[in-house]
Amino acid sequence: MTLEFFSATDTGRVRDNNEDSIALDPGVGLAVLADGMGGYNAGEVASQMLTSFIKAELGRWLAEAGQHASDADVRRAMDICVDNANRAIFNAANTNPRYAGMGTTLVVAVFREQSVLLGHVGDSRAYRLRDGQLVQMTRDHSLLQEQIDAGLLTPEEAVFSSNKNLVTRAVGVEDTVMLEIHQHELQPGDEILLCSDGLSDMVDDASVAQILQSHPDLPEAAQALVDAANDMGGKDNIAIVLVRAESRTKPWAWWPFSRNHGRR
Repeated sequence: MTLEFFSATDTGRVRDNNEDSIALDPGVGLAVLADGMGGYNAGEVASQMLTSFIKAELGRWLAEAGQHASDADVRRAMDICVDNANRAIFNAANTNPRYAGMGTTLVVAVFREQSVLLGHVGDSRAYRLRDGQLVQMTRDHSLLQEQIDAGLLTPEEAVFSSNKNLVTRAVGVEDTVMLEIHQHELQPGDEILLCSDGLSDMVDDASVAQILQSHPDLPEAAQALVDAANDMGGKDNIAIVLVRAESRTKPWAWWPFSRNHGRR
């Protein structure tokens, strides 16, 4: 299979700065998305540190060993890279008062021959669109998800909860972090969506599926998703990565796209 990549970021309609960050390396099948948190723009520092670190370190390892590495090897490399990035962010937060308490969510995808390895921390998500059906591939590390799992809230009630943004796991907040990794089969025609909660909190899954199906061109689909989130209030920064698997012979492609507007 061949892969087509596209990324988009937008500040949204409420915030003045963008704490979401994206890094792609299509040549090794790597996509990274992070949503930072912390005062004095420290969240922006944390997310950019994380995406840059993973692209550089994991991207280098994949370029050197990826084709011959087993899936278990890739999992270990992902774990080690995120652990090293976590320590770097944690140390920066504890040595610079301006960065105190900063951290970031993470969703990282490594595309293999017939599968994708997904690692995540926090509430940034990965979805798969296949045959018109949108499936969430990650499970949020959040207080809200814990309440749903415990039967304290239904998914319908959770939509109106005030605890939406309380994550139970983040990169850089403690000296260690657990990266949750799962492997998923990849088929021709699949579309993988990575996103921050600036999209998932604003646009429901059914609307996301409809937008993706009605916009076969990835740049147009990403623009439509950003517009939909902003039309619903744009209360947070929006970050999107779209990756389409195709069976026909085609070079891997990447179109970077960024809209960083302030208040509207």
